[in-house]
Amino acid sequence: MRKIGCIGLLIAIAAIVALFWLVQGWGGSGPAKQNVTVLIREGETLADAAHDLQKAGAIRSAHSFIAHAKLLGSHAPIKAGEYRIPAHLSPSDILKMLQGGKTLQRFVTIPEGLPSVMVHDRLMAAQGLVGQVAVPREGSVLPDSYSYEREDTRTSVLKRMQAAMTKYLAAAWATRAKGLAVTTPEQALTLASIVEKETAKPEERAMVAGVYMNRLQQNMPLQADPTIIYPITKGRPLGRRILESEVHAKNAYNTYEMVGLPAGPICNPGRASIDAVLHPAQTKALYFVADGTGGHVFADTLSEQNANVAKWYAIRRARGEM
Repeated sequence: MRKIGCIGLLIAIAAIVALFWLVQGWGGSGPAKQNVTVLIREGETLADAAHDLQKAGAIRSAHSFIAHAKLLGSHAPIKAGEYRIPAHLSPSDILKMLQGGKTLQRFVTIPEGLPSVMVHDRLMAAQGLVGQVAVPREGSVLPDSYSYEREDTRTSVLKRMQAAMTKYLAAAWATRAKGLAVTTPEQALTLASIVEKETAKPEERAMVAGVYMNRLQQNMPLQADPTIIYPITKGRPLGRRILESEVHAKNAYNTYEMVGLPAGPICNPGRASIDAVLHPAQTKALYFVADGTGGHVFADTLSEQNANVAKWYAIRRARGEM
């Protein structure tokens, strides 16, 4: 009887050890010493994913992971996507991550006022995106941060950017103020792109838009410097002062040599600039010039503008810029 009791005790101890090994191997720390990234492609099975995880160093053994998952894990399906697995994450938590679809989100950010040639640059440089894409139509992209997953196409991300602009512009146009000098959403977008380029101060946007509305209504040239630069660089920085010959160049964008709006947008304006154009400040101002602080000073008359310009030139001379 004593011998049988010892055998039973040994069996119990072995069962406890086996159970501890089973639980520890499933819920204990994983082998990864640093965060690792694993891509689970559409249609992969749990076995496929296990081999991907082992190759990346997130788990010790694909066979052990599968066995543990079948015995102790949920039977919910895994979801495709790119996963950032934290260092030492347990196999149990890794399975939960894959079943919960907590994929790694990547982002491409389009700042307000970025021209389409530079939107194209950012899309082409975005890691993880695939495929080629043409330079989008100017003004068709809504500036924002857009999430994507590895192996998404650049075309699909661009379509979301353009759909966002179409949706926002339509909604903003529907709530526009009355009596505007722009008569179509496209015209509003074009003017918003100029406002975007003319001031970096949010509080000035509506006032700048008001000035341009007044000039349009009075058939005065807009005389916006960014419209001179656009045909030269397609919106990229000019990197030098505008030449006198460029001020007088005749083309579809130079608002010094034409009355009315240019042929189209000169960048991709943000929401605030679109809103400023559709709800401009009520002002009599027809002019503005830099004030030396990063903002502008506004004037109702040409004599006031000339005085403000003289002050601006004095500031520039004091800085050694003239």
